[in-house]
Amino acid sequence: MSEGKKILGTNRKARFNYSIEDSLECGIVLEGTEVKSVRAGNVSFADSFCFIEKGEVWMQNFHIAEYSFSSVFNHEPDRRKKLLLHRDQIKRLARKVDEKGYTLIPLDFYLKDGRVKVTLGLCKGKKQFDKREDIRERDINRDMAREFRRGLQG
Repeated sequence: MSEGKKILGTNRKARFNYSIEDSLECGIVLEGTEVKSVRAGNVSFADSFCFIEKGEVWMQNFHIAEYSFSSVFNHEPDRRKKLLLHRDQIKRLARKVDEKGYTLIPLDFYLKDGRVKVTLGLCKGKKQFDKREDIRERDINRDMAREFRRGLQG
């Protein structure tokens, strides 16, 4: 069976503000109308983060808009979501997060074989000069690609 993967959202802000040390795939506990809303792409997770509490990983500030075709029994858009990981993965992440400067940030949301998955990144915050360096590199690469295209076109 081929692995079907449909990306629903990417946290571009996290890739700019943090350097990603490690990443892993995990499941997420969702209610019925939340799944339908996620499949429709009604998610916002620009400032979301994860934390470990009592041996469980929770995601905070992840907004899933209410499903428009549902009845009065809709979900709460800003509730905490539980992430599904193995116990040894949680222990390893807890040891890393206890170090100074590390945090857990959701990087991607996607459907994998019909299930909603999250790529969780172990990240360390970038300093201002690191961000400027990334912008400079992106501009240089864009200029090089532009010159390359001009050279091909004649």
